[in-house]
Order: sequence, then C-alpha cells, then structure tokens
Amino acid sequence: MTGQLTVWWDGRATGSLHLDQYGEMEFTYAPEWLADGSAPALSFSLPKRVDAFGRRECQPFFGGILPEEGQRSAIARALGVSAENEFRLLEHLGGEVAGALTLLPESEVPQPPSRGAPVILSEDRLLALLDRLPVRPMLAGEGGLRLSLAGAQSKLPVLLIDGQIALPAPGQPTSHILKPPIARFDGTTENEFFCMSLARAVGLDVAPVAMRTVAGRSFLLIERYDRILDVNGQLLRLHQEDFAQALGVPSQRKYASEGGPTFQDCFALLRRAASRPARDILKLLDAAIFNLVIGNADAHAKNFSLLHKDGAIVLAPLYDLLSTIAYPDLSAKLAMKIAKKATLEEIQPRHWDRFAQEVELGAPYVHRRVTQLCEAVLAQLDMADSDLNARLPTFANFASLTTLIRDRATKLTAKA
Repeated sequence: MTGQLTVWWDGRATGSLHLDQYGEMEFTYAPEWLADGSAPALSFSLPKRVDAFGRRECQPFFGGILPEEGQRSAIARALGVSAENEFRLLEHLGGEVAGALTLLPESEVPQPPSRGAPVILSEDRLLALLDRLPVRPMLAGEGGLRLSLAGAQSKLPVLLIDGQIALPAPGQPTSHILKPPIARFDGTTENEFFCMSLARAVGLDVAPVAMRTVAGRSFLLIERYDRILDVNGQLLRLHQEDFAQALGVPSQRKYASEGGPTFQDCFALLRRAASRPARDILKLLDAAIFNLVIGNADAHAKNFSLLHKDGAIVLAPLYDLLSTIAYPDLSAKLAMKIAKKATLEEIQPRHWDRFAQEVELGAPYVHRRVTQLCEAVLAQLDMADSDLNARLPTFANFASLTTLIRDRATKLTAKA
C-alpha cells in the first residue's frame, strides 16, 4: 500500500491524493493540469488552485465516490481496513467509479482495456454473484476488480455484451449498473422500474432501465449515463459529480435535516454551475414535483448530479426513483423539505407558492407545471394499453402502488 494515489482523467494525470504528515488525506492538482486552461476542475467544490486541499475540503468529493453505510462497512470488513479510512478504500476500489476519474497507486498508469477480457456471466454465475454481493459488495478485492459506486443500496458496475451481463476486465469502463432488490422490502425492483418507466413516459430525462430475472430472481439493469460509445465502439468515461460532492457536503450529511443541501442550495448550484441553467433549473423542478407525485421521500442531494457532456455541464438524467411511501416502515420525512414542510403528507397545493419563492421561480409557472405533470401521470396510469403498462411487470403490490400514486397526483392538484 502506498501513501499516494494519482487521479487520472481520460489518460491524463489531474493531480494526486495523498496522506499528509499526520496521516490525513489531501489533494493537490498537477502543475500541468493547472497550466492547461481547457482542463476543468474535478469538482465545483475543488476549483483549480496551486495550494493543496486539506481533508475537510477534499473529503466530500473523494469520500463521495465510495459506497455508504452498510455497504461500506461490509467492504471494509472484507478488505480488512477501517470503514473510516477513505484513502485506503479508494486505493482498493478507485479503478472504475462514477464519472471520468480513475485512482491508481503512484507507480501505475491506466492500462488499455485490451490488456484483459471481460467475464461473461452464465445464469449460474449470475446467481452466485447475486448471493455474493451482500457479503462482499462491489466484489471488493476479488479478481483484480477495483469498482465503486456511491449509495447505501447494493449495486455493481457491469458490462452488457450482446445482451449478456459481464464483469469488466481490470480498468475497463462499464456500461451498466446491476441493482438487486432491497432484501428487507418486497418488490423494490418492480417499484423502481415502474417509477423510472413512468418518469420517462411523462417526458422526464431518466437513465434507461430494464428489469431482468434469473431463476425467478429480479434485478435492475440501468444504463450508465456517464459512459458513451466513441466512433470505434469503445466505451468512454464522462465526468460527473453529485450535488453533495459539488456543494462540498460529506455523504454522511446528505440529508438536509443533518446539515445537508436543501432544494434552495440545489437550485442555486445549477444557476452557478450549469452551462444552460434556465433549462436545467426547470428539469430539477420537474424532478422535485415527480418525486412528490410518486411518494419518494428519499430524494436527497446525492440523487442529483452534474454531468460533463459535449463541452457543457448539464443536469444528469434522473435515477434512484422509488416510491418510498409504499413501505410503511420507511420514513415519510422528506430528505429535502418543500415549503418548510417535513413530510410527504403535509404537502398541499397551496404550498407551491412558498416553494416557488424558495427556489426563485415564478409561482404561476410552478402551479402550471405541477398540474401538467400530475395530469400526465394520471393519463399514463389510466391507459391500460399504453407502452408503459405493456412493459410493466406484475407483482403483489402493483395495484396498491398505482393507487397510491394516483391518489397523490390528484391531491397535489386539488383546489384549496
């Protein structure tokens, strides 16, 4: 193990993540990266400068690359390191992460994907992987893989090759995210697939998602929006950062009630960081409304991201859309308050005026957009022969989920 990791972006060294004399993590930009006026900052919270960024400044971004909560604890146990030792976790996991970066020991350089071959997963191997993930998330330390995704839910970066799921060769970009169901709650795969499909059906920008089964076990396969094919059919990494990273907020404080970002912070970030803020601000408004319609109380700052694409910074497609209200054991407390209201059930149509004021938008437009989205959702739910319903699975709680969403869409547009 080393005391320094080189941070690479598309084959170029951007800087180094290292341990200072007290064993604390810090980041320093490479002089060549600083001298290149076209080279962007790694994060809105890490502007280009000569001086090193201490742990308090760089931890929200680099720590935000890593899995959270139980996933991180399980990885730490599997690797024999402390869950709080983010530098060592990045050393083990930082080869293929969200965004364009690759973190390698200082003696290594990125290797071309042709140096190895991906491993196609047969049904038996896929089943074994689903069983293995709870014990060893991200398959940490196995087969030379160094994979990481933020979040508290189990998931794994994979490749899709001619319709078959494969594990990448070490250092190879991945194309999809495999997401098993949450074991404690029934039907989360179907729930999320439905909510993501519903969002796309009403015109929102959503990461493409498919639901698959193997031996009767369902899981999601989500296309990565931070990967793109070049003219030669090779996968390229696009840079991204979630809103918590961009605002310099550690993952453990992602909830507004714990000092994390609010909707006011998120809209203000887009006004400062997005290349076309007017367009992306309206997309974020749609996301806030839609999450209320489906009853997703867990829409926190790490569920929204800035994406570097085609020379611009844009709001990334939506992801992690789940109706949490379908599970009574999950908190109805909103990750980010709407009009000072803390729970889903408190939100009434009259509160949109205050929300519009909070996020500096015109109240008439906000009311009009709420009505448009709610009516679009109701129309989709009422179209039994729609493309959406044709692609939906059948599961025990489906009828109750659609009823919940229909009731919420009706309530949010009811006359006061």
